[in-house]
Amino acid sequence: MQIGDVSQTRSPLQQRRFEEQQEIQSVFSAVLESVGKQGYESAAPIESNVPLEEQVQDSWDGWYQLERVGRYRSAETPAELGGKFAAVIDRAYREGGYADPKSFLNTLSKDELKTVQNVHWLANSIDVNSLSEEGALNLLIPPAAQVDLNRDGLTQSGLAYGIRFPDSTTPKEVADAFEDATAGMSEIDKSLHVLHMKMPVLLANIHLNSDGTFSHQVEPGDPEFRNPMLEEGYSYSNAAREWIEYLDYFKNTMDPRRYESERAFWMDFQSRLPKGA
Repeated sequence: MQIGDVSQTRSPLQQRRFEEQQEIQSVFSAVLESVGKQGYESAAPIESNVPLEEQVQDSWDGWYQLERVGRYRSAETPAELGGKFAAVIDRAYREGGYADPKSFLNTLSKDELKTVQNVHWLANSIDVNSLSEEGALNLLIPPAAQVDLNRDGLTQSGLAYGIRFPDSTTPKEVADAFEDATAGMSEIDKSLHVLHMKMPVLLANIHLNSDGTFSHQVEPGDPEFRNPMLEEGYSYSNAAREWIEYLDYFKNTMDPRRYESERAFWMDFQSRLPKGA
């Protein structure tokens, strides 16, 4: 790749993973919408006549089979893990688990809760009563389709908060622009841009004293916690412009290849955004 050239394409494996991710987000968004909850804004409507219950299983199986050589490659008995979680989400769909996730989780056996714990790589066993609604709900959703239910800019699974972009609140045109601009990138490089995209949420909740020293940080769940990315007037195009200006300002202190590649990404992302985004 030439320096500054971001016109990349996904490898066949990356393309399959991307397609499975899109599919599972669409299916579980439909599941959530069926119980009055919001799924992914970027999710494509389901056009299949196959019953949604079957699509839940099919989308999980398709996504999980690829991830068995990815995030689950070090799992103990991965085939068994996938089958056990399939049974949990089948029950959740049939028994109202997506409408009332905490009540449903409380009906699971210790073995079933262990399965949920292992699928989401949780370090500690699940204490259902300590979970928020979002934290509980996302334990019943495959990792690729988890949602930011309270729209605070973070995606909670169990007790843990995760940073993802696009997330379930990202407008479709912005999500498409980001996915196209990062197509073919390594997971490490893409993760760096995910973090950069989410910096407004992280920085908005750090408060400084008048002399510039640290004062305090507002934690997730606090009523004062802000998500500026959903506030009126937020512009992804302006955010990209500010990153370009930042890179230009520090150009002489940066590795030339890093400067060129990062600047090219932001230029590419900005060029793909519709007017006003």
